[in-house]
Amino acid sequence: MTKRWSARVTRESNALDLESGVFSKKDPRSIAQSLKRSAERSRRRKSGAYQSAMSMLTFYINRAGKNLSKTDRARLDAAKDELRRLYGRPANSTRSRSRTDR
Repeated sequence: MTKRWSARVTRESNALDLESGVFSKKDPRSIAQSLKRSAERSRRRKSGAYQSAMSMLTFYINRAGKNLSKTDRARLDAAKDELRRLYGRPANSTRSRSRTDR
């Protein structure tokens, strides 16, 4: 396996064809809408559109790890919440406070 396998997964995912720069967008709603669009258009995904979109977002957050600034982490967490809203899913009630507060 190469040193940058996770970058290759983001770039060449067999589940979603992601819009270029999707995780760099400043608006959490734009990120969520782009992921939703990609997941719903994909015919290669193995799970439902919601799960595929959320998995890709979570993968990106986990991949960035400690290199993700608090501002970026908050923006991506807000994108998760927006993705849940777009799919009519309940908010994550187990997260009583933002990770940026810890």
